[in-house]
Amino acid sequence: MAFILPGESVPAQHVNLKLGPGLLQSNQSSASGLGIISTRSGSLHHNANGSKWWIENNSRRYVPAPQESVIGVITARSGDGYRVDIGAAHQASLDGLAFEGASKRNKPNLRIGCIVYARVSLAHKDMEPELECFDAQTRKAEGFGELKGGFVGRCSLKMCRELLDPNHFLLPLLGSLFQLEAAVGTNGRVWVNTDAVKRTIAVTRCIEAVDPDGGGMDEKAVKQFIQTLDLAS
Repeated sequence: MAFILPGESVPAQHVNLKLGPGLLQSNQSSASGLGIISTRSGSLHHNANGSKWWIENNSRRYVPAPQESVIGVITARSGDGYRVDIGAAHQASLDGLAFEGASKRNKPNLRIGCIVYARVSLAHKDMEPELECFDAQTRKAEGFGELKGGFVGRCSLKMCRELLDPNHFLLPLLGSLFQLEAAVGTNGRVWVNTDAVKRTIAVTRCIEAVDPDGGGMDEKAVKQFIQTLDLAS
């Protein structure tokens, strides 16, 4: 992990290279790589085999990037599609056919205010983002689509990325205590659904407590914090 500034070159090379937030491929390659440059300051990360690269920072506003999962709110209908608020500078578009098994005769009828879990299919600085509610490889919903019931909480973008890590302790810990459904968007939103309102509130309070921009609690501290909450059925 290294700290990088806007405009610096990134030595990213891979046959199936995918660029995440904060990185852009220029028209010209360089001796150090494929002409990948940073568009923001932050810490540079890549996965184990070097096929995915991205920059993490403590940005307050979400900047959409392809393949990222987001939680959005339907704000308007536009022809056969929808306008969706994902917390970015511009609203995103969601085609009515961008759902598993959708056709012109059979497609979801979403209302204004509905919550959707979607994947960013297109993101470009000069175009509005586009969303779809299925996995690009399997064409199956895979959890994407309308989120019914539950509660949408907010946290820092860094916290969302931590919750998306399968090795992070918080959601498995809470799921071992009571029935829990959760969807995490990279846009600073987390949807949670439990069998009791007080447990839903407890989950959001725990997320706030662990958030680096909040309490920054570790696993031991969270377990002690949970004992102070009324989670009995």
